[in-house]
Amino acid sequence: MDWSAIWKVFILAIGGIAILKMSGRKSLAQMTMPEIIVIISTGTLIVEPIVAKSVSQTVLILAVYVSVILILEFIQFKWNRIETLITGKSIIIIENGTLHVQNLKKLRLTVDQLEMRLRIAGISKLDDIKIGTIEPNGELGYELTDEAKPVTVRELKKLLGMYPPQDSPSPNLFTELQNPSEKQHPDYLQ
Repeated sequence: MDWSAIWKVFILAIGGIAILKMSGRKSLAQMTMPEIIVIISTGTLIVEPIVAKSVSQTVLILAVYVSVILILEFIQFKWNRIETLITGKSIIIIENGTLHVQNLKKLRLTVDQLEMRLRIAGISKLDDIKIGTIEPNGELGYELTDEAKPVTVRELKKLLGMYPPQDSPSPNLFTELQNPSEKQHPDYLQ
């Protein structure tokens, strides 16, 4: 048994985890194309020294790859045009309930695939969407029309606050439970 190969695997696994940890936590769906390429290349690079003899060279190459990711992210943060070039921008696919078929074709996204994404998001009608986009990471972004948005607690309180308080207290439907001796029903229930 070749113990050096076992140590190489151990060192590369620990080194790879440490170096990739510096690149940040993103799921595959949230990664940009350069990041995906670096991650795939990293997997290939980690396996190479197990067959060959150079562990330190591989760890150095991994560090360079992760440095490239960090430099690209910094450049994208500083300059919007570079971000557009590398990562891309959101593409509008639905506007006021109307599909932008040309943009769907550019994205090579079928209507069935779009409908699947809409169902996953809990949207059943295109008319409910004010604006829908495909984000640079491939996810569906959307804003619902005012009529389709759920009511928030703030909006509900505001709405209920619009009605003036009634002069007479509303009848308590649970008086029978509170006072079992009183068996009178309110007039409107008889």
